[in-house]
Amino acid sequence: MTSTFSALGVPENLVQVLSAKGIDSPFPIQEATLPSTLTGGDVLGRGQTGSGKTLAFSMPLVARLAARPQRRKARFPRALIMAPTRELATQIAKTVDPLAAVNNLRTTVIYGGVAQSRQEKAMNEGVDIVIACPGRLDDLISQKIVDLSQLEISVLDEADHMADMGFLPVVRRIMDRMPTGIQHMLFSATLDNGVDKVVKRYLNNPTIHSVDAPKAAVNTMEHHVFVIPNDDKKELVRVLAQGTSRRIMFMRTKHHAKKMAVLLSKAGVPAVDLHGNLSQNARDRNLAAFSSGEAKVLVATDVAARGVHVDGVELVVHIDPPAEHKAYLHRSGRTARAGSSGVVVTICTPDQQGDVASLLKQAGIKVPFEKVGVDSQAVMDVVGEVAEPVAYVAPVKQQQRNPAKKRPSGEGQGSGSSRGGRGGRGSRGGQQSTESNSRQGSRGRSERSQSESGQRASRPARGGATERPARGSRSGSSERPARQGSRNSGAAAPAAGGRSRGPRRATSPATRSR
Repeated sequence: MTSTFSALGVPENLVQVLSAKGIDSPFPIQEATLPSTLTGGDVLGRGQTGSGKTLAFSMPLVARLAARPQRRKARFPRALIMAPTRELATQIAKTVDPLAAVNNLRTTVIYGGVAQSRQEKAMNEGVDIVIACPGRLDDLISQKIVDLSQLEISVLDEADHMADMGFLPVVRRIMDRMPTGIQHMLFSATLDNGVDKVVKRYLNNPTIHSVDAPKAAVNTMEHHVFVIPNDDKKELVRVLAQGTSRRIMFMRTKHHAKKMAVLLSKAGVPAVDLHGNLSQNARDRNLAAFSSGEAKVLVATDVAARGVHVDGVELVVHIDPPAEHKAYLHRSGRTARAGSSGVVVTICTPDQQGDVASLLKQAGIKVPFEKVGVDSQAVMDVVGEVAEPVAYVAPVKQQQRNPAKKRPSGEGQGSGSSRGGRGGRGSRGGQQSTESNSRQGSRGRSERSQSESGQRASRPARGGATERPARGSRSGSSERPARQGSRNSGAAAPAAGGRSRGPRRATSPATRSR
């Protein structure tokens, strides 16, 4: 029954883009929805994770915009795709971009966690297709940077996940700003948690296509539950991580995900972490390392349970069993995508067996619990070929880059406008004295005097800025006589390398007159 994209009505230039990527025949969700979506009908698509839903809405969206070319207008996009996470929005953009490019359509991605200046610039230059997370999009709409009054097509992806994350009120507020009568496409694994209310409110007589139950995908995978004492759990994780193929390991907390990635890297298994505490640049960098093979293991929280698609992920490990069965389905769906095979392992300590059994029952998984050791044959079968260990290289920390920015000794001396504040960096001759000398010069001061002088030093001087007064007070003993002299005689004695701050720190009448 499998048809071709051309037979379904997909334009030839899009068929060629797909063919260049090795995609020659449609998946069931695409075959079911394309006849409706290409003609402008509203569609509700339900399908398993990794079933090809992104292409199912990307192709008709691009095809319909290209069929009615229009001049771009600043701030007024023609199509909007909303997704719950940054990773999913980025993943969608990678699918949409080549299809849009051959039709001279411009796209942009909007999400939080980064400066909005680039997103604002893109909107001002004119964009046809916006791919966005609801939170940042709502902000830009309220600032009148984005206007949806001329929208033609709306797509809501992973609607059930948006409901779980509490996005639906924001989504409804955004959709209320759209024109009535436009085409809506909504894709979701389930219709609970209020998703059905969105369907009834915004979709007009939608065609409903359901391809496979959500639990069907995990039934095509190989599942294992390894029961092991808590003391041996970390070693089992290390053994499972040392294979040659890519693997994703899930943990419940951000802190433990970061810690485990470092632990594996130190053990010779290149690993990166992915969680909500990372900046967007760090997320992109770690995902790129995992996609390129530079890192073999991705240790993640549930932020990676949806939207992360990397080819060749052969193993998913639930280091910490998820809290509910939906998370199990979506985590496990990072492997065995688009018809490929995959293995899923849940690590379970003896006290967790009851909860894990209930979880698997809700997910529709029947699998025996195996009591294993780190060298059990069942474990070795899952690991497969063991990769050569890679020497650990500690990441360069931010603090380690600062010393390189220091000026050479003597540079800029005599300039009152030079920035000071750090020992050996300013223009006050601090290089010529040691830290021990500066400490010696400060021994006679009381705690209160030190506190007051530190507070005054935090105020920027007229001739320059003082960034870190606590360190600046150690820059050299040449500052001390100037300060002491200003207290005793009211005169300002210049330091060896530039103007002293002594008069500004003093409280005598003579100093105030300066």
